[in-house]
Amino acid sequence: MSVSGSHVVITGGGSGVGAEMARVFAAEGAKVTILGRSYAPLKEVADETGALPLAADVTQRASLDAALGQAREVNGPVAIAIANAGAAPSAPFRKVTAEAFSASLAVNLEGVFHLWQACHEEMAAAGWGRLIAIASTAGLKGYPYVSPYCASKHGVIGLTRALAQELGRTGITVNAICPGFIDTPLLSKSIEAITAKTGKSEDEARAQLYAGNPQKRFVETGEVAGTALWLCSKAAASVSGHALSLSGGEI
Repeated sequence: MSVSGSHVVITGGGSGVGAEMARVFAAEGAKVTILGRSYAPLKEVADETGALPLAADVTQRASLDAALGQAREVNGPVAIAIANAGAAPSAPFRKVTAEAFSASLAVNLEGVFHLWQACHEEMAAAGWGRLIAIASTAGLKGYPYVSPYCASKHGVIGLTRALAQELGRTGITVNAICPGFIDTPLLSKSIEAITAKTGKSEDEARAQLYAGNPQKRFVETGEVAGTALWLCSKAAASVSGHALSLSGGEI
């Protein structure tokens, strides 16, 4: 199946991986809706790609449902729902507050739940759909100082595997893409934090982060977007319940 004419919704669509997916899917002829908390960056991506930009908070179901209602009026039923919105604050476990832990779960895990639950019934009615989460290698292994992030991403993998079993006969596939560190604005913030706390140079901080990647580099946004596009192809019709690692062999 070509994605041409299909309605794809991408959360966290204003920058990084979300923006790149908007470019890739729009170039393939999809009708793209991008969601995010801040409208200004969404508008910039929309001006470039022709996507429909809508402000929405994935942690608030009412906000998401309202945006999806607007998106359906313009682009029709959702065929592909890509949960990309996320946050990765860093702190030692002893300093993580209950509020910070809950906030991480809200955006990284509950945001996936809200999007997928809001869209899967119309996909089942159509007999075809793709539920995709941009997870992380942090859903497959542990990393220090980001325990809430790891917990939330492990939860995404569990949700993915459960729904693949539950929705197997509906024509919907459910998958999680698990990149290592991606060269995005979110990564730049992590590098800034490392340099501020340790006194290391930017190059030293970058090398520290990609040390676990056998290819000794960061994952590119285009690699993640290309994988999402492939999951929507006929070649991936039997791929469901997977956590696809994009990490150069790290895991």
